[in-house]
Amino acid sequence: MAAVRTQPHTTAGLVRRRIEDGGERFWRFCDFRDLPFGAVAKALTRLARTGGLRRLRRGLYHRPRQSIFGDSLPNPAALQELAGTKAPIFPAGLAAANLLGFSTQSGRVEVATTATSLPRTLVGETTVVHTRRPAAWSRLDREEGALLDFLRQAGRTSELSPEATASRTLALLAADGRYSRLVRVAATEPPRVRALLGALGEALDVDPVMLQRLRGSLNPLSRFDFGPFSSLLAATAWQCRPRGAA
Repeated sequence: MAAVRTQPHTTAGLVRRRIEDGGERFWRFCDFRDLPFGAVAKALTRLARTGGLRRLRRGLYHRPRQSIFGDSLPNPAALQELAGTKAPIFPAGLAAANLLGFSTQSGRVEVATTATSLPRTLVGETTVVHTRRPAAWSRLDREEGALLDFLRQAGRTSELSPEATASRTLALLAADGRYSRLVRVAATEPPRVRALLGALGEALDVDPVMLQRLRGSLNPLSRFDFGPFSSLLAATAWQCRPRGAA
């Protein structure tokens, strides 16, 4: 994100100074009520064009922060609050991989939601929105939803080696009962996700009852592409398709 240069004696300079001092957050016209509206609008538009802000819709901008993963993306929880919707919004795709520490890439904003739609005027025309996620996702927190999306992608958004991808996923699943919470919503997930959870659960040595429930939900004749998770020791036992197989 380009550095914000200040011009303290102009409206544009005051706008830049406040944005610079405000850190990562959303900005709207109402945040500058003490300044001339027209000049504020021009200043925000100019900052969006030069990279100082990301425009989400008319009158709504996001100031990201620099991190080791590049420019931060809008917080889905904050987007949810601004959207005024009761449906949860989760990071998806690269955004999920960034949040979970699998990727350093920054790119387009991508989110998933249980809603049937999200206001384009809020999330932006270029945002990739995955709607109609199962209602069971409403019981998940932001990281759990991102992790479930990551498993739906079979870990393909990871920049890590297969072994490191599996190791980090296991560490995330082992935290604070997270694995059991994902298993509770697994019935509404694609079969490959349930198979992946089974192979990962074997590595975590979880309660056999949970593993039996997952195995019973799978067609024993099916085979699944595990992507980098094919490195798991239990991958074959959980119906991982051999590499190179059609």
